[in-house]
Amino acid sequence: MDVRTLLAAALPAALLVLGLATAAAQDSGQECEKINATNCDECLKNVSCLWCITTKKCVTYPVKTILPPHALCPLNDARWGLCWMNFQTLIITLAVVGGVLIIAFFVCLFCCCKCENFGSKRFEAKMQRQEDKLKTKQDERRTEMKQRHQEIRQKYGLGGQNPYSRFA
Repeated sequence: MDVRTLLAAALPAALLVLGLATAAAQDSGQECEKINATNCDECLKNVSCLWCITTKKCVTYPVKTILPPHALCPLNDARWGLCWMNFQTLIITLAVVGGVLIIAFFVCLFCCCKCENFGSKRFEAKMQRQEDKLKTKQDERRTEMKQRHQEIRQKYGLGGQNPYSRFA
């Protein structure tokens, strides 16, 4: 996806969110119905208005129902925010972008968990190698100590059988 495609997908979503928030905050009353005889551009200057192409009417956006009901205007013919973007295209675009974002999130989550496990296995292997080195050095030291003790025993004539070993 290039930047223009992302912007084209994000612009209607941003307009929808911004417009819904503004429309919910405003109380336009019958203001949109007064613009009926004009065109789409004139109607959509007011954020709380919805233009229906089939009836060529400007109506107040039904805030209580997030999408305009089919009786008011079919989704394919309803325009809000931009005259060139209908609700059907907007819904499909938002669904695709949302799906891609959710899939990307789960792929990143999977990769992070897998990499974390890989890192911990590598860390455990390193710790095991260090433990093995320490054990080897300890065994060497123990062997050297025994050899030194044996040499000292032989030097002082204690190298033979321990006289107390038969009692054990």
